[in-house]
Amino acid sequence: MNPELYILGSGSATPTRERNPSAQLLKIGSAKILIDCGEGTQMQLLKYGIRHTGIDYICISHLHGDHYFGLIGLISTMSLMGRQQVLNIIGPPGLKPILDLQILHGGMSLKFDLNFISTNGNHPEDIITTDDFELSTFPLKHRIHCTGFLIKEAPKQRRLLPEVANSYNIPVEAFKDIKAGSDYINEAGEVIANDILTEAAGTPRSYAYCSDTIFDKQIATYFKDVNVLYHESTYMKNLEDRANMYFHSTAEQAATIAQMTNAAQLLIGHFSSRYDNLQPLLDEAKEVFTNTELAVEGSVWWI
Repeated sequence: MNPELYILGSGSATPTRERNPSAQLLKIGSAKILIDCGEGTQMQLLKYGIRHTGIDYICISHLHGDHYFGLIGLISTMSLMGRQQVLNIIGPPGLKPILDLQILHGGMSLKFDLNFISTNGNHPEDIITTDDFELSTFPLKHRIHCTGFLIKEAPKQRRLLPEVANSYNIPVEAFKDIKAGSDYINEAGEVIANDILTEAAGTPRSYAYCSDTIFDKQIATYFKDVNVLYHESTYMKNLEDRANMYFHSTAEQAATIAQMTNAAQLLIGHFSSRYDNLQPLLDEAKEVFTNTELAVEGSVWWI
């Protein structure tokens, strides 16, 4: 099953009735990864029927409140509900002391450990490799330390061709090693090459998350040929000067990055509260990159 992306929040700093601050949840293999955690994220999880159990990884792009003010509330609820497994939090170095202070002065006694992994805002880094996914970060150009996230499926084992294996009288107990890439050597010492016995399982899927950033062509070097790209699109191009002032991007600029990276699909979000109607932002992006969609609350996307 391909990874699934759930949009929990698509707004920017100023809240609206229709849009929550930034938050997304990616299901990839058996893992759940929460990406940003704006205010009210746990309510959005409830609203869309997504259980917070199983969320073992939370990625925070930067420390502007609309991207992490919901985190301490979610952690508190996890503890109250009896969570015991470690929670991995990937984010800026300043996040740990903030949470430590909230936990200390809130008199919280967590029933589980927090494992903090600090991000680097200056260069890309490989962060985590599991049986389900590989997660890395890349720097974005915002007013403060900010990183994007690239999440790829872990490489898949090759698919065994049973009819071919049977034709060589290969025993079932050898299948595991063959699927892992080994050749088969029979009792006569003959080598049956792995590429005869198996076929490729398909290219792992990939997702890139570009949080708040000014338009920067350098970003396009970090995630070529990604299956789905999310890129903030706070403003339309008539407000490009305002976007530059606050280190944000326009819908047209987000589409330009998608075009430069040869992304298969673009999702735009982090919309300014000035826009009640999002169709003009979508139209603007589609003029540059046709396969663009709005990353609005409640939408689900296959990666």
